[in-house]
Amino acid sequence: MTDHRGAIENLLYTYAEAIDAGDYEAIGALFAHGAIADADGTPMVIGAQAVTAMYVEGTRKYEDGTPRSHHVTTNPLIEIADDEKTAICRSRFTVFQQTDEIPLQPIITGSYTDAFEQVDGKWRFVERRMRPTLYGDLSKHLLMDIVPPKD
Repeated sequence: MTDHRGAIENLLYTYAEAIDAGDYEAIGALFAHGAIADADGTPMVIGAQAVTAMYVEGTRKYEDGTPRSHHVTTNPLIEIADDEKTAICRSRFTVFQQTDEIPLQPIITGSYTDAFEQVDGKWRFVERRMRPTLYGDLSKHLLMDIVPPKD
């Protein structure tokens, strides 16, 4: 019996591991056949090269080669299609950060809605929709200003 849920969860956690390691090429590889989209599903970047570039251009790295962050992905709700070829996963994220300038603190929380497909027995990302909900101090994490939406 194939552990589809475990394979999908591993993709979620591989993303978190890669970003915290500052390995933006590994994030790109995860999306070689996929897109990162906004909350409404509008693609922001598609494919490995564009995804890697988005992280290189948008996420700060420190002397140790990492963004000094810790991404925690929780509550994965995985729905696998009857044909076991596609799946949707809704999960939550919390990002913590600590630098020489700021103490350990949560800097953003939200949710992901991920679409996956299984090709040749392996699961892969098709789309990741990011929905930030709570914003902290992102100034030491991102290389751009993020303006939280007004309620």
